[in-house]
Amino acid sequence: MPVTNSHVAPFARGSLARKQGSRAAAMPAAAPRPVPRKVNVKNKDLAVFTRQFGVMLGSGLPLIQALEILAAQQQNKAFGQALGTVRSSVEGGSTLSGACRQYASIFDALYTNMLEAGETGGVLEEVLQRLAVHLEKSVKLRAAVKSALIYPVSVLVIALGVVIMLLWKVVPIFANLFAGLDATLPLPTRFVIALSHFVASYIWLVGLVAVGGVVGTQRYYVTKGGRRVLDGILLKLPVLGMLLRKIAVARFSRTLSTLITSGVPMLESLDITARTSGNAVVEDAILLVRREVEAGHDVADPMRRSGVFPHLTVQMVAVGEQTGALDSMLGKVADFYEDEVDVAVADLLALMEPAIIVFLGTVVGGVVISMYLPLFSLISKLSG
Repeated sequence: MPVTNSHVAPFARGSLARKQGSRAAAMPAAAPRPVPRKVNVKNKDLAVFTRQFGVMLGSGLPLIQALEILAAQQQNKAFGQALGTVRSSVEGGSTLSGACRQYASIFDALYTNMLEAGETGGVLEEVLQRLAVHLEKSVKLRAAVKSALIYPVSVLVIALGVVIMLLWKVVPIFANLFAGLDATLPLPTRFVIALSHFVASYIWLVGLVAVGGVVGTQRYYVTKGGRRVLDGILLKLPVLGMLLRKIAVARFSRTLSTLITSGVPMLESLDITARTSGNAVVEDAILLVRREVEAGHDVADPMRRSGVFPHLTVQMVAVGEQTGALDSMLGKVADFYEDEVDVAVADLLALMEPAIIVFLGTVVGGVVISMYLPLFSLISKLSG
């Protein structure tokens, strides 16, 4: 392997350090600024960095120089400083994976284990390209979830705010008008006026309950049992549950395929895949598979017994084990379900648009019509 690929061979790093020794002695390096160990980096930025890093190393650029260039061009200053610290650690004799483990908030277990496998096998450029593809696919899946959830949730929140404003500010005006007319009000009008009185009197309680519900749900989800319960409920929802299951299967297949292809041992790959699954129910199923594999069983049988993975996935994994091409088969499963997610998101949005229109028309239109019903009765009496 050429000496320029210093990212693989430790002796090459030492050679580079000796070449730079005289320069370092003549000009003492400035003390590096302390970088917090917890740095927030978007997955998209990490994917771009990984892609550029792999291209640089594949072009023959030394690892230390590539890290220096990438650290200088980062718009996220904390990320750039962290890369500078990684560069200093590598220059001091540390492995790239060991240096990256200092920043677990940026480089997770999947990332660092794949780097270690690439360094051990001398295929770091290929591993970085696989990592870049994996991160790009992950960003795409996250975007699919956001596009499926943000639109209906935002519309429902806006609709709820409009209804509260109608009940709080508009309905009392009509109530005072009807009280002056001393007319008999229809049942829908009496119900909306009573609801308006409740909102006007207890608006603070409504806000407190809403905030308390959100905070309480978040705190419950942090607990181990609460995460299992809420994730299980999400997977059982009529339409959204199927979408979330496809996303979980695509992420599981892509992650496990990437790890196995990069040379990470099966048990460690399953452990990392479980921790990065994003769903407690799926995580438990993967850990079950890991225990069975550790006991000497195949991967497909415990996947089938878990009841989490679709039949197609289990069958393709079984074929992959029999043919010795499990990583390739898992990659095909991931491609299939990522395409399924795209189709499911488009179908979900197409289904939600008329449902949301009907909901808004029923709720907002119901409040408005209930306020005009007494006026219609009075007008008919006057005209008669």
